[in-house]
Amino acid sequence: MQATALTHLNIWDGQKHLDADCIVLMDGHIAHVGAAADAPAGATVIACQGATALPGLTDAHVHMELDPNHRQAPKETDLGQRPHMEERAKAMVCAGITTARDLGGGAWLELALRDRINAGETPGPRLLCAGQPITSPRGHCHFWGGEAEDAAAARTVIDRQVAHGVDLIKVMATGGTMTAGTTPMDAQFDLETLRAIVGAAAEHDLPVAAHCHGTAGIDFAAQAGVRTIEHCSWVGPQGWASDYNEEVALRILERGVWVSPTVNRGWQRMLDAKDPTRLHRLRHAYGRLWDLGVPFVASTDAGIPGVFHHHLPEALNVFAKIAALTPSQTLQTATSGAARALGLEQITGRLAEGFAADVLLVDGDPTVALDALTRPVGVWARGVPVVMP
Repeated sequence: MQATALTHLNIWDGQKHLDADCIVLMDGHIAHVGAAADAPAGATVIACQGATALPGLTDAHVHMELDPNHRQAPKETDLGQRPHMEERAKAMVCAGITTARDLGGGAWLELALRDRINAGETPGPRLLCAGQPITSPRGHCHFWGGEAEDAAAARTVIDRQVAHGVDLIKVMATGGTMTAGTTPMDAQFDLETLRAIVGAAAEHDLPVAAHCHGTAGIDFAAQAGVRTIEHCSWVGPQGWASDYNEEVALRILERGVWVSPTVNRGWQRMLDAKDPTRLHRLRHAYGRLWDLGVPFVASTDAGIPGVFHHHLPEALNVFAKIAALTPSQTLQTATSGAARALGLEQITGRLAEGFAADVLLVDGDPTVALDALTRPVGVWARGVPVVMP
């Protein structure tokens, strides 16, 4: 296939700036990163006017099935969402999101979307999908069909997801805010059951993502050996982020668990609030996790009310301010770090030879000011041009 050479670039490769100005794309992969003079003869040259190139972004927690315009949780899967899911996927990749992890739906619509994207039938990010989350009877998101009263029933739910071809397993380790009758602070499964769930998933070489708000559920999930803790809200009797526990944080670190804090752009309200109590609590919790060395992965929980699937670029700026991260640290949570969290570190998350051609060009330098991410001028997803400079 003919090569495409993107020239006159500033390049941030997912970890650092490079002394290079050209990226060559060929057959869906990156064939060369270096000087434009070394591009292969006959390549199609696209001059990029000094734009900054970085790896395509990853949102590690989305729900393609959910419509963020809806203000309440669904009672069941809306099969009419199929065309809207394609629209969301297109909007995501046009915004520079080239990989996403779908963490829950009721009818495997997101898996069908994943397969259509992979086949080139519709534009969208690379999707990793969990299918129906395991939850307790009438537990958080029970309307998606993954209720399990014990470890044996959970195994049945896992087997059903495996039969549909999921990429990972999701478990609701605590209650949530979208499901009446559940409490975010309370654990939905004991440690023994969570360990059984992680073990059953491992039999199929599938990692586990655990929805965790309350500290007890966070602790159980870490001890059970899940891959990622979603939210990690440290909810206690005094509310959100009021129950940070250093011993539990150390267990997260020791088990190599990633934290996916699902910060969306709407969290700007905490930065603007007259009462900074919750912000201070969050900053303390995130700051301690970061200082200990617990790795973060960027995520938004897109699909819940008011959280749109293509708004990760805006959310990253808010995440940086809340967690007191530098722009480069924040970018790594959405590129090279995200790839490691999702087990894709040999495939994407870097601008390097042999990696997938997931490339985002932006106007400005996002390592200086993250709002540059909101000005995409070029996007390639696995080598397919989505936005052209």
